[in-house]
Amino acid sequence: MDRPRIRQKFDFKRHKLAWVVGGFVALSGVAFGIARLEPGAPSVARAQLYLDEVKQGTLERKVRGPGVLQPREARWLSTRVDARVDRVLVRAGEQVEPDTVIVQLSNPEVQRSADAAALEVAAARAEFAAARLELESQRLDRRSSLAEARATAESARLQAEAERRAHETGAVSQLQYSRSRILAEQLGERARIEEQRLAALDSAVTAQLEARLARLRQQERALEERRLAADSLQVKAGLAGIVQSVPVQEGQQLAPGANVARVARPDTLYAELRIPELDARDLAAGLPATIDLRDRIVRGRVVRVDPAVTAGAVRVEIDFDEALPSQARADLSVDGTIAIETLTNVRYVGRPVGAQSESATTVFRAKPGDRVAERVPVKFGKASVNQIVVLEGLEPGDIVALADTTQWSGKDRLVID
Repeated sequence: MDRPRIRQKFDFKRHKLAWVVGGFVALSGVAFGIARLEPGAPSVARAQLYLDEVKQGTLERKVRGPGVLQPREARWLSTRVDARVDRVLVRAGEQVEPDTVIVQLSNPEVQRSADAAALEVAAARAEFAAARLELESQRLDRRSSLAEARATAESARLQAEAERRAHETGAVSQLQYSRSRILAEQLGERARIEEQRLAALDSAVTAQLEARLARLRQQERALEERRLAADSLQVKAGLAGIVQSVPVQEGQQLAPGANVARVARPDTLYAELRIPELDARDLAAGLPATIDLRDRIVRGRVVRVDPAVTAGAVRVEIDFDEALPSQARADLSVDGTIAIETLTNVRYVGRPVGAQSESATTVFRAKPGDRVAERVPVKFGKASVNQIVVLEGLEPGDIVALADTTQWSGKDRLVID
């Protein structure tokens, strides 16, 4: 009767030891598995990741940028002299004609200078007219003297010629003929001298008149400048359009060259877009574009691409192919989209935050139906506004997180809720 009790006690101890050993082995396996697992992946809401599927097909490549409407024909009106603003006659937004006075300026010294220049020019013109008359009178006197000398010389020549014939017949002595011949030669030489004196006088008269005329023209130009300065005290629009700005106030003192008003034609607007420099590599004149005016989309075409980069963007000018609505005006903020090219049979996906064309980066990718997204390296190609070509790292059907994932930069996996 005692043996069975000993055997049962031994069996109990043996089973207990087996359970302990089994539990230890199980715990060791769990600990080893946990040791090999990565740190726990954070859970992220699906809506927070902005998931998109990789596709294969045709991609319309476009670039987009903000901008404003600018007038093709506009001008700043500025002062020519120091002046004081007396009256502002036209305010910004009003329509004007070329001769509309926008701002009335004043400078008494400018007007006095113009009046004095006008008197100087009048006196110079009178002096020029008097000098011309006097010089012309001298020229006429010299011509009269020349004519008289020529007549006397010709008469003496004829007398000498007659006496030569008479001398040949013996009717006139040799002495008489010689005297007549010498006198004719002297008078002929005097006529030639008179011709030279007249030519010299003509040159002198011409030079003097040209010099006096040059001084007169100089004074007339000075008068024109002073009149323009005086006329500039009335700041006129110069073209038919809309006053965009009048940055002066009554009583303000202005220096020469200060801007007084800006006038533009409202019917010659174009769009000036600012395209990020990394997206502007393939821009060229002639590409089609659409401009969003907030309440209407208007078609246009690229006419100029600025070769320089300003503040990380390239300026692009768009001319419109259709009429603008009546509410379009200068400085209106717009958004523009430019179509660059059509890519066929390419893999593409929505453009992740920070993804640039022709670049390599990492994104979180999930397979279809999988709730775990893994970080994988990806090589991107050409980019569009909201999409980008995939060269390596992703396959059609893959799900990609497009949101900014820098907050999980130390994580290689995300659990999508």
